[in-house]
Amino acid sequence: MCADRDRHHGDPTDGDDAYEVDRKVQYALDRLTLLINAAEALASTLDEETGLRRLCHTLVPGLADWCAVDLVDRRGRLRRIVVEHRDADRLSPGLYEGLLPPTEGSAAAVARALQGAGPTLLTDFLPPHRAADSLHARELELFDRMTADTAVVAPLRARRQVLGVITLVRTTSEAPLDEDGLSLVEDLAHRVALAVDNSRLHFEAQHTAERLQRSLLPDLPAEGPVELAARYQAAVAAARVGGDWYDAFLMPEGATALIIGDVAGHDLRAAVTMSQMRNMLRGIACDRKEPPGKILARLDAATHILYPHQTLTCIYALVERPVADGPWQLHYAVAGHPAPLLVTWDGVTRFLDGGRSMMLGVDPDEHRPDDKAVLPANSTLLFYTDGLVERRDEVLDRGLARLRQHAAALAREPLETFCDELLNGLAAAGTDDVALIAVRVGAAPAAGAATAE
Repeated sequence: MCADRDRHHGDPTDGDDAYEVDRKVQYALDRLTLLINAAEALASTLDEETGLRRLCHTLVPGLADWCAVDLVDRRGRLRRIVVEHRDADRLSPGLYEGLLPPTEGSAAAVARALQGAGPTLLTDFLPPHRAADSLHARELELFDRMTADTAVVAPLRARRQVLGVITLVRTTSEAPLDEDGLSLVEDLAHRVALAVDNSRLHFEAQHTAERLQRSLLPDLPAEGPVELAARYQAAVAAARVGGDWYDAFLMPEGATALIIGDVAGHDLRAAVTMSQMRNMLRGIACDRKEPPGKILARLDAATHILYPHQTLTCIYALVERPVADGPWQLHYAVAGHPAPLLVTWDGVTRFLDGGRSMMLGVDPDEHRPDDKAVLPANSTLLFYTDGLVERRDEVLDRGLARLRQHAAALAREPLETFCDELLNGLAAAGTDDVALIAVRVGAAPAAGAATAE
């Protein structure tokens, strides 16, 4: 009877064992979820600071009551990138962030981590006035002001170098950080270090690519009959290089050749192809001295032979004064490219819609017309690539209207200022690279003089 009763009721410790198993399973699931969320935060952007802020927002309060991330910059200095606290009222934006004192010979836990120490659990905190050096003082001051009961300081190590330190802190003894959590922090720190390393590698590659692309762009003629200014800006949001280019050179007969183009693609290959197209167009223009439409037709034929399946848009134009003391004239052809914008000294704007044909690289038999337009004295002519006006969330007409509005307001500004302000006002929100070249004919009228028409 007793045996039968025991079979029905079981060992009274079985419930405790089941509870312990459930607790361990839940702990493992929570740990896995935390690592997944951290990985998603780090993978959501290639911008170093943005990724770390998202990471800390994930870790607080899931793993810590507050945390900080410090990174070694390219000059070997330690910089606090982000501090995140579960109580937002405890933090003023940027209060504890920025450049930190030198790490060499410091007694601070972050300095030891940079020297190769593994994740370290801190349970005792000296008051700030007992600090051994300036970095130690900054560390103890942060622990004191933000409150710390337990903390883990872990190095961010990738490719055999320490990139920085992460500090995780609990402010009460109710759920302290302990030795059991060190392996989790070490795993987390490794993921953070890889993300930081990838971000820096991406930045270096992007910086190298942009420098290459800028080196492929030409210098504008230092002297000539018209004033010239040009700009190139790599994509801001997407951080990509591409095939946008501009060019200008003086023809033997005195005309100024102006070119703007955009090779399809957003990578180093597009940048290199851009340079090859530019040089090819220069050679054709200087050798043949034909009307712009003929020049683009020859470039199209060469593109089909040398670069099959490569497409690009382009404008080739000549600014000249056919009759001495007569009006300036633009002779131009447009292959699939946004129309040039003419801005008078009085701020009147209009797009030059003549001489249009499809982009190059599609049909070698395409007819390439050209057109002419008179340029009023003191007017500004702008060539640009589509990154200046296109936005993914709006129709193109809005971007073109915005360009006309900005250009009209800048009509009497110096040409360098004209280009700078257009980039600042229009290209900052774009996701594509931008090239532009502007030409101004004639000199601004003297103060009080009648406006030339």
